[in-house]
Amino acid sequence: MFQPLPLFVGLRYARARTHRFFVSFITWVSLGGVAVGVAALIVILSVMNGFESELRNRLLALTAPVRISGLPGSVVDWDALAAKVALVPGVKAAENYAELQVLGVGQLEMMPLQLLAAAPATLQELQPLLVEGSTADMAGQSLVLGRLVGEQLGVAAGDKLTLLVPVVTGTGVPEARLREFTVAAIFEAGIQDHDGSLAFGTPEMLLSLGAGRSGSVGLSVESNDALSAPALAERVRAAVEGSGVEVRDWTQEHASYFRAIRIEKTMMALILLLVVGVAAFNIVAMLVMVVTDKRTDIAILRTLGAGPGTVARVFITQGLLIGWAGVSAGVLLGVGIARNVGPIMQWMDDVFGVQLFDADVYYLTQVPSELHGIDVLLVACCALVVTAAATIYPALRAAAVSPAEALRYE
Repeated sequence: MFQPLPLFVGLRYARARTHRFFVSFITWVSLGGVAVGVAALIVILSVMNGFESELRNRLLALTAPVRISGLPGSVVDWDALAAKVALVPGVKAAENYAELQVLGVGQLEMMPLQLLAAAPATLQELQPLLVEGSTADMAGQSLVLGRLVGEQLGVAAGDKLTLLVPVVTGTGVPEARLREFTVAAIFEAGIQDHDGSLAFGTPEMLLSLGAGRSGSVGLSVESNDALSAPALAERVRAAVEGSGVEVRDWTQEHASYFRAIRIEKTMMALILLLVVGVAAFNIVAMLVMVVTDKRTDIAILRTLGAGPGTVARVFITQGLLIGWAGVSAGVLLGVGIARNVGPIMQWMDDVFGVQLFDADVYYLTQVPSELHGIDVLLVACCALVVTAAATIYPALRAAAVSPAEALRYE
């Protein structure tokens, strides 16, 4: 079978068993370094994707995909607007929404709370996050509190909680009123800002407390696909243009959380890419030593008519073979670990007694992992580019070998 000379000689050098021990050792270290770096990158990106997905699911349990609120000074017919929004493609439901800043008065202390309207869709999303009580029998005088709120105020499901509500009288004079409510349930989203500041009540309760005057009212728009909320928000914005309202989707309201995750993913990827870079330097060192060891062979190839480009391609072939083998092994290892992070962590806990997420400290007791094919492809491509770049200098050095100088003392 015909094989190009650079490919034939490069593969022969890569398979040769007569290398010096140190050269062979560096070869295996280089291959292993590339594999470990690629596997670590894939696993870390998958775990970060898992955490991002968990955060997204918990945030969506506490907020609507799209929210419509009135602009200052505007008068809006919310019922007519809800009917108009319901006709927008992709809208599942448009329900009344209200928000009010109140002061919780507990047995231990007082603290400010953000009281939100819990529409039926919101109560359904909250159900998996409940750690105490139930929302099935929520009435007009019932509340659902975050876990940290309940702890700081010293209340649990079934207890009474007094709220200090700011209201504006008919003469425009602000005053505070005390209202007593029953805590129906306690939720835990695993996000400190939400667990320590949010409370949910029925929309009717918030309106009776004066949310229309002292707080904010609007519509919460539900959809079947929360990930397409930005596109849905654009369609809703076009449908309600000129109504004196503002339309925002959940990605805008919680942009800081996902921006932080993206920054962490980028920094972790760059740091772990250094592992592949170190392995690439090992490939450079190994190929330089092979070039030095094969000076006589290079001189013979040159005297037989091989040009500098042909010689360079021989060592590029050898370096690429090592790099590609390392990348392939790393992809297989990384994908295998990323798909089995849970069982691996359970095995480590059983064998070594290592519990990464203590249930008494962390809300998540298992490491989430979500493998994306695009991440695997990007990692593999970046690693291949780095290892390919590592072959350039040794190949140029081999091409520069002078046949006369190499054979003078042979």
